[in-house]
Parts: sequence; structure tokens; C-alpha cells
Amino acid sequence: MKKIITIQHTQSIHHTNGMVGSWTDWDLSALGMEQAVRIGKRLKEEIKEDKYVMYASDLLRAKHTAEIIGKQINIQPIITEELRERNLGKAVGKSVAWLRENMECLEKTIEDKMFSDGESRKEVWERLLPFYRKIMESEDENLIIVSHGDTLSIFHAIWLGLNMDQLNFCNLHGAAGGVSKMHQDNQGRHVLSRLSDMSYIKT
Repeated sequence: MKKIITIQHTQSIHHTNGMVGSWTDWDLSALGMEQAVRIGKRLKEEIKEDKYVMYASDLLRAKHTAEIIGKQINIQPIITEELRERNLGKAVGKSVAWLRENMECLEKTIEDKMFSDGESRKEVWERLLPFYRKIMESEDENLIIVSHGDTLSIFHAIWLGLNMDQLNFCNLHGAAGGVSKMHQDNQGRHVLSRLSDMSYIKT
């Protein structure tokens, strides 16, 4: 039975300077580094001797979060592009204000794109699905996944067995530093027992 912990990367510099995150390679802020240490210490108390495998996005803010947490729990993260945040095309490297002023399309469905050269949420789903199937088919029972807000909201929907189109009507929103927990019960049902728990980053 699978047990999965997902972690949204902690505070990044782009959270403080008004810039777009997406595929830019902003590092963590000083606070974000402290938050990652706190998450790692809490997880160390919880997972004890259980063996976990950790995957992380290759974007610096998620990769650095995973590395800091990994040091606390003695796990080396496996880095993959599949867990990247959604690509916002020409808005990458721009400010949030620029994005709002120049948005080409107001997203109303999962097929819409803010910018024509970016990704839709449908395309992120399609990017994540092979990764999801791979970890579900693997022999690894316990997994930690460090990624980004939009990406994890889609990952959680896939875990719950939602259809892609249902994302037109709901959103499993998280926040920076949020920890979510999932497991399969005795009947094999997929349980989301905790969504974006922010207590892990508190002092």
C-alpha cells in the first residue's frame, strides 16, 4: 500500500520580489531555507525508521527545499523535470504585474493558456501522468514528492481519481511550505488525509 507525502517548496525569492515563478530558477529566501529545515525536523520525528524515496522538481526552489529536507532525514532526492511548475511561456522572467497587464487569455477551462507559448493545466496533467503511473507501479511503498503549487494541485487530483475535466470545477489549492499526506487504506482506496498542512513550517 502506497504512502505519499507531498511538499510544496518553501518561500522563494520570487514570493518577495513580485516576479513570476513558473520556470524561472529563483532560489529559496532565507526564511524559505529555515522553513525547509523545520519541515525536515518534523518529518524526521514522524517517519522514524520507515524507508522513503524522495522525488523533486529540478527547478532550484523545489530542488533546494528537497535537499535541505533530505539532509534532515538522510535521503538523497531524485531530481526530475516532470515535477516542474507550469510553464507560463513569455511571462517567465517577467513580473507578476507584467503578467496581469499582458495576459493573452483569461483561463476558464483546463485547456486555456494565459500565454500561447506556455502550458495549459491539461498539458501539466499529461506531463505528470506518466510519472504518477511510474511511482504507483514501482515497489517503493513510501514516497516524498517536492514540487510546486499548481503541479501538486493536479497531482492530488490524479491521486483522488478525478477526471481531468473535473478540474474545471474544483482546485486542490496549496501554499508554500504546505505538507500533504496520502495513503491507500485496507480496501485500496486512495485517501487524502492532510492537504497543505502549514504547521510544519511554524516555529
